[in-house]
Amino acid sequence: MNDWRGAPGFVDVASGAAALPADCVNWDAAGLVPGIVQDEADGRVLMLAWLDVEALAATLTSGDVHFHSRSRGRLWRKGEESGHVLRLRSLAVDCDGDALLLGVEPVGPTCHRGERSCFDPDRAGASPEPAGQGFAWLERLWATIADRAATRPVGSYTTSLLDGGVDVAGRKVTEEATEVLLAAKNDETAQAAAVDRTETQALLAGEAADLLYHALVLLAERGLQPSGVIGVLRERHGRPGGR
Repeated sequence: MNDWRGAPGFVDVASGAAALPADCVNWDAAGLVPGIVQDEADGRVLMLAWLDVEALAATLTSGDVHFHSRSRGRLWRKGEESGHVLRLRSLAVDCDGDALLLGVEPVGPTCHRGERSCFDPDRAGASPEPAGQGFAWLERLWATIADRAATRPVGSYTTSLLDGGVDVAGRKVTEEATEVLLAAKNDETAQAAAVDRTETQALLAGEAADLLYHALVLLAERGLQPSGVIGVLRERHGRPGGR
């Protein structure tokens, strides 16, 4: 099922496909370009800083985001002192080539004030903002499934499901739902026995991932956008006494 992982739109750095020649960027007179840092998990903007050719090369080579420190006049690895590094996961250049969008997996808070984002208001004394669950990445998964539905590449597992129609895709949803239940029961048993649940939790996560993927394929086969499902959930949530 590897064909549903990843999608067009960004350079997928994590897959080792990072390639962004410096001449793709319109550097300013000082040889810099702004880098907008976004949490890959939920799209939250975390910070903005500046890169030069050296910082871009170091970022792509190491996988940790580097900037050019204008105050210190040198290369700067984000988190080099605090340990709160930014793991690069995707990279994109805007339409004019004069700004970079860096999708990252942050290790700890990004802001020097200890906040998740430099754009958070002053929240002294407030509880830390919970990290996102990564639902934004599902847009990539859906983009890949939608592409398979449009192009039907030979040898694609997703294509085989789509070509099989409702019966094939729907049967897989039913099978995966049953496997999710069995995995959950196994995890419940491990919890009751007070034994290590690493394996049962991983199994449950894997089965739930398969269920979600096949459900999205079934929607694609029926020509129903996931936004319609999200709309239903949003409307139900807004009802008095809703979820």
